[in-house]
Amino acid sequence: MLYRNTIKDVLNLALPAVGEMILYMMIWVFDTMMVGQYGGNIAVSSVGLSSEIIYTFSNIFIAMGLSVGITSLVARQIGSKKFQLAEEYSSIGFLVAFIIAFIIFLLIFFFCGNMLKMAGATKEVIYSGKIFMKIVSIGIIFYMLMNVLNAILRGCGNTKTPLIASILVNVITLSLDWLLIFGHYGFPELGIKGAAIATASAQISGFIFILFYIMKKSKIRPRLKYILKLNSKNLKELLKLSIPASFQEAAFSTSRLLCVFIIMHLGNIAFAANQIVTTIESVSYMPGWGFAIAATTLSGHKFGEKNFKKSKEYAHTCMVLGVILMGFCAILYLTFPRFLIKLFINSKEQEVIRLGSLCLMVAAAEQVPMAVSMILGGALKGIGDTKTPFLISLVSSWIIRLPLMFYFIFVLKVSVVYVWWITAIQWIFEGITMFILFKKKFRSLSKQAEA
Repeated sequence: MLYRNTIKDVLNLALPAVGEMILYMMIWVFDTMMVGQYGGNIAVSSVGLSSEIIYTFSNIFIAMGLSVGITSLVARQIGSKKFQLAEEYSSIGFLVAFIIAFIIFLLIFFFCGNMLKMAGATKEVIYSGKIFMKIVSIGIIFYMLMNVLNAILRGCGNTKTPLIASILVNVITLSLDWLLIFGHYGFPELGIKGAAIATASAQISGFIFILFYIMKKSKIRPRLKYILKLNSKNLKELLKLSIPASFQEAAFSTSRLLCVFIIMHLGNIAFAANQIVTTIESVSYMPGWGFAIAATTLSGHKFGEKNFKKSKEYAHTCMVLGVILMGFCAILYLTFPRFLIKLFINSKEQEVIRLGSLCLMVAAAEQVPMAVSMILGGALKGIGDTKTPFLISLVSSWIIRLPLMFYFIFVLKVSVVYVWWITAIQWIFEGITMFILFKKKFRSLSKQAEA
């Protein structure tokens, strides 16, 4: 049974988070859409593959790793009324993020060509992809630091300010995309280079906005005194939570990236179709991630208060609402596949449209189990259990998805549509397993509370 006040609490946190995530995904969506209309399947493949590589690094170490640890710890300390400790974790997290972000920038900037070659990209894709990656690598430092500052705010229960920042980033990106890709209003026609400049400029602007807000308005913020007097015990506690979360994302993202490399062997048309479907589906991820953030924060707060029953109630409510929204996306994918694909590619690319439409219809099957896995995984992270989501992701990605992908796509060289059947199997496994282990975890907590 869902209670009205619980639903209200969830929506107050989740809807701004969903909005924020959707807006960030819209950057990728419109980038792909504009470069696809500008340069066809080669341009889509270049930007798509480059973005996959860049954001895999960012997601593993920051967005789904360190940021998860920060949100969980800040949320639990606030639930326990330990505000000074929440600030200390925020400060340590920002320092670690800065070091990681700088290392990732160096790797991408100097070795982007090698990365694209390893992916099996064609000469045309490598040439365009190197230009895109070198420029975007500058902005990715600020993007990752902004992500950590957003994680602090989410741990405090503030998802509205990150939403405002995402609106700013979107406005800047899309405006500069339109001006610099196509050369409108006297601006130079830069194509893929213009898309990269737009992305980097927007990420720097978003970071400046969030940094200014958190230093002036937020009660919990990074402070220099905690960085200078680094508490090794608290650093270990942050890493203890963040590393399994990073491993979970690494298990998923690296296997996904290897699958992208495998798909490249099917040719530019198949890869472009796959990339367009991935971009469209990324929008449906966003309700899942938004409600997962709400589950992490709200379950974490109540766990900090030792109110396990309410913590479970928040998680369950987030899951039900997320399933409803992602189920609606599944209906859209089944009903309007060709229309959605044609938004991203020139209408002359008929084979890309045909393959993409079939893939998108298959992708509908994974929406509901994906919602269950994301949201209940987020709730477990909120109460400090980052190992269970990691182990589930490890099995589904490396024991189920990758071997099947290698055999069917790389060995048999079947249609790219099989990629999406394999991914659907992966998410169905994850959703069922996560649901069972989530119930087991809270049953154990309830017994502990009664003892």
